[in-house]
Amino acid sequence: MRKIEQEMWNAINDGVNWSKDNTQVMQFKDTSEIFLHGHHIATINSYTGELVVNTATLANWPTNTTKSRLRALGANVETKKGITYLNGVEVC
Repeated sequence: MRKIEQEMWNAINDGVNWSKDNTQVMQFKDTSEIFLHGHHIATINSYTGELVVNTATLANWPTNTTKSRLRALGANVETKKGITYLNGVEVC
């Protein structure tokens, strides 16, 4: 895991707003929302730890950085033959 991704996780676990370079964590009452280049990529429920990936953002920007941040959050994201998959399902 990259240093910036560890810092992102620390902010989520500590329940604090955080921003560095292209990555931002915003805390709300029940959730932590994660942004990359200002685009919402995922939400984590503060109580259950459930991760919800913003598939629209992933479909529009399936970059290595987006996938790396999502993997650091625990998402099963991969690309095979130029097609991006989340939990084995093609992201359209």
